[in-house]
Order: sequence, then C-alpha cells, then structure tokens
Amino acid sequence: MRRQTTRRCFSLKIERFGVHTTPLASRQEWPCRITSDVRYNVLFDARQVVRSNAALLIPAYHKEPGVPPSPRIFIAGLFHETHTFLDGTTGWEDFQILRGAEILAIKGESSPMGGALEVAEKLGWDVFPALSAAAYPSAIVQTAVFEKYWSEFSAALAKCLASGPLDGIFLVLHGAMACETIDDVEGVLLERLSQQLLNSGRALSPAIPVFGVYDLHANFTPKMAEHSHCLVAYRENPHADARESAVRAVHLLSRSLQSSALPRTILAQPPIVWPPTGTGTASNPMQGLLKTARQLQHDHPNFWEVNVTPGFAFADTFDTGLSFGIITTGNAEEANVALEQLSAQAWKLAAVGNVLEKSVDEVLPGLPRNESGLTVIAEPSDNIGGGAPGDCTGLLRAFINYGFTNTAVCLCDPDAVRELQKHALGTMVSIAIGGRGSRLDPGPLELTVKLIKICDGLFELRDRQSHLASMVGDRFNMGDCAVVEYAGITILLTSVKTPPMDLGQWLHVGFDPSNFSFVGVKAAVSHQRAWDPISKGNIWVSTPGPCSSDLRSLPYRKLRRPVFPLDDINTPD
Repeated sequence: MRRQTTRRCFSLKIERFGVHTTPLASRQEWPCRITSDVRYNVLFDARQVVRSNAALLIPAYHKEPGVPPSPRIFIAGLFHETHTFLDGTTGWEDFQILRGAEILAIKGESSPMGGALEVAEKLGWDVFPALSAAAYPSAIVQTAVFEKYWSEFSAALAKCLASGPLDGIFLVLHGAMACETIDDVEGVLLERLSQQLLNSGRALSPAIPVFGVYDLHANFTPKMAEHSHCLVAYRENPHADARESAVRAVHLLSRSLQSSALPRTILAQPPIVWPPTGTGTASNPMQGLLKTARQLQHDHPNFWEVNVTPGFAFADTFDTGLSFGIITTGNAEEANVALEQLSAQAWKLAAVGNVLEKSVDEVLPGLPRNESGLTVIAEPSDNIGGGAPGDCTGLLRAFINYGFTNTAVCLCDPDAVRELQKHALGTMVSIAIGGRGSRLDPGPLELTVKLIKICDGLFELRDRQSHLASMVGDRFNMGDCAVVEYAGITILLTSVKTPPMDLGQWLHVGFDPSNFSFVGVKAAVSHQRAWDPISKGNIWVSTPGPCSSDLRSLPYRKLRRPVFPLDDINTPD
C-alpha cells in the first residue's frame, strides 16, 4: 500500500471487510494527503485531513452590528445516469440547461432542485443560481459536454466570488455520470471546484461548506468524498424522497452555517455490485441496510447522515457498485466501526441483491388469463430509467405469441408515430414497431394495427413524489403519441422514451390502466410506487435488452476486481 503522509498521519486496513481507515491529522500537520492503491473499500478523508477529529469550528460569516446578513449560497446542478454499455453518445443537445433566473423559476416544484430552492427561501438565503444541466439516462456523455458545463460553472462561480462574500455551495447531482475520457465526472467537478476556491483564496479562513444531494444509484467515489463536506443520498427506491432528501441536505447546510461546524465524509466501498432489480428499498438487501443506517445515525450524535448507496451497475467504472458514507464531525474511528458493521451486513445479504429473472418464454405461458385484476409484467432489460431505449420488442412479441388479450404495453418509436399521423383514426395500418434502439433486440416488429388515437404527450404527474418527479419535476412530455390495437393488445407509442413511473402516462391518452389484465412496463423497480396500488403484483421477466440483470453478461473492463457477483470471493462469515 502506498502512503503519503506528514508526521502522525497514517492509514490502517481492516482486512476482514475491506475497510480502509484514515484517521485525521491535526490542523498543525497540514498539508497531508493520504492516498492508497487498495483496489476497493477505500475510506477516504483527504480533504478534511486539515481539520481536527472533533467537531470543527470555523469562523461564522461576518455580520453587521444588529443586522444578521443573509447567507449567500451558490447553487448548481448536474444530473445524468450514464449507461456506458449503450451504443452512441449523449450530447449537449440532450441536456435541459437552466441558467440563473431559469433555475429560480422551478422553486417549489417536485424535483430536488425545486425543493432545495423553496427551503432556501424560507431560510432567508441569498441564492446565486448558476447552472443546471440534466438529461435522461442514456449512453456515455461526450467529453465536450462536461467541459462546456465546467466552463460555464467556473465562470459563474468566479462571478459569484467577485461580487460578494460566499457562505456555502449547494449542488444537485446524480453521481453516476461518465464521459468519454472522465469516468468520475462528479468527482472531477468537485475537485475542480475545490481548486478554484483554493486559487481564489476562499478555500480556507473560513472554509466554504460544499453540500448537496445525490441519487441513490450514484457510484460514489473517493474523490467525491474528498472534495465535499456533506452530500446526502436519497433513501428510497423508487425515489419518492428525492425532494425530501434535497430539503434534508439544505437543512444540514443551514446547521453547518449556524453552528460553524464542518462535517466530512468517511467512505467505504465493499466489492459488491447489484443490478437495479436488487436495489429496491422495500426489501432486502437495501431495506435491512437502510434500517441499520438509521439506527447508527440515531445512536451517534456526531453522524449527520449515513448514506447507503447501491450504485449503478450499468456503468463500467472503477468505483461502480455499493458504497457507504458517513458524514460526521466526530473522529474517524467511530465512523470506521459503523462502516465495518454495514459492510458485514452487506456481505451477508450480497446474494439476495443479485436478482435474476426467468425468461419471458418460461413465465408467460403459465400465467392465468381469466382472473380479475391487473398484473404488471416488468421488463428490466429495457429499463428506460436505466438508459435503455424503451423500444425493445421482446415482451410485446411474447404477449402476441402467447395470445394475451386486454393487455397493454408502451414503446418509444417516433418513426412509427410520424407514419401513423398520416392516417385516419380507425383505419388499419401496416407498420414496423420498435426494435431500433438496441442491437440486442431482434428488430422491428411488423404488424397490421388499428389506429385508435393521435395526441400530444404533455401530461401533469399524478404523483408529485414519484420516481419520475425526482427527475423532471411536475410535468413530462412524451412527444407526439399514437395508440394502436393489435389482437387484443393496446400499444401506446411515444416520441420520447417515457419511464413508466407515473400513471399519468396512460391516463393522458384516455386509458385507465387498472382496467387492463396485464400491463408491460419497461422498468426494474422505479415503477412500483405508481403501479403497486392498482395491481395484484409484479412479475419480472428476462428479455433481450441492454439492461440485463445478469451482470456477468456485461463486458466490464474498468471495474475493480475481484467483485461480487462477477468473481468468486470468499465473503466474511
């Protein structure tokens, strides 16, 4: 193990669970940077090594006599979940870009940014809105996109620093963004941010707190821990608490400003990767791990937050996978014991999270057709929320082959929609549907369908706490839509791939989804908040597609090894 220290800085590996401990140096021992070539389970605290083990007091922002100034907070966002195994790239045009007043305009919406801004106003903060860039999950991001983002971000930060005192920074992040030449985009962003603050003379005396919120499916890295003070993870999947988590993070920043205490992040990364189907928080392993995290937070007053982050398996990066982060103003040893406990529990539950579905051809023939109520058939291999194209035909083909009726499915196919717009309602149209977005799919399905409806796709979310709300706020636009029927199957065709996370998708086009016997959804877990209340239950099936739960089928090249379930690992008892 390589180690770079001054005087009393040292590192210690706890081999049993892979926890790598980095006790802090005193302020007098600055500078001190701890590095390690440990392949996994890094506990990293390099940025905060300048501070003491106890709750650190920093000078409060200056106040005029009798008139407390409003804390001035720089706010920005960068949000993309990158599926690195998809074909193609994601460009600047694929992102929704908000600047300045455009960011302030979403205050109060259902998104994390909307919630953060609303609470910031209630707290009396003077917000400096910089830049927000967000895109739906998709292929690897072009490096030029991040460099353009950084250029605008850096310029906005420089303007903010030049125009007055800065008391804090708040970021809305995903945590699983990757570019062509940068695997750890959020880590690099935070690193550059720290360097810019250092160059401006604002990194010390007093330090500027860097807080924020991030998605539960982040691949949280040592660099993210090193260059931030408190990043708060969502606690629920589906992400019903995304806005709530942002609000929680804002209150923690407020706590830091009021108490002049700066926490730091201690990180552990067990060598475990779970597919999205294994990361739902209503069942183990996540349910048990989150319960332990909340108990640890209750039992340790120094723990500001205990993050359980299962990661995003479809990103081929070194740090992909499960991580635990403890935000603390206490000593490192206290956090290390807690991280060891979480790591031990994760190993005991590792196999539970490695969820594999049965083949659609194995499942569908045995399903009863004459029972009342709705059954949801989930197709995680074409999981739109994981970056899949949403046009794979495997489940639709199976519905047709096995004679399913009173059944519905939605595919994204703008070409088919444009063709159908040329025809009158009620006519029979021969058309190729889906199968264009993934080379793993058999290809377009040739059908003669009855055209039922043509309409726009802008709808209001029925559930403002849905997984979809965490991504887009209060509204979603499916683009131009067409509804067709084929042999008792209703097919909704959209021009924009639409995660099945809100019932408004079907209600908008005139169908109550609870009236169907079967509905196919292109999702892993994120759909359940919307669909569970109106259905008898979910059945997951395996079909050809880019988001397969069988992680051994993916061509990882950069992921640290060995790692479960790709390799045989002797896990702790």
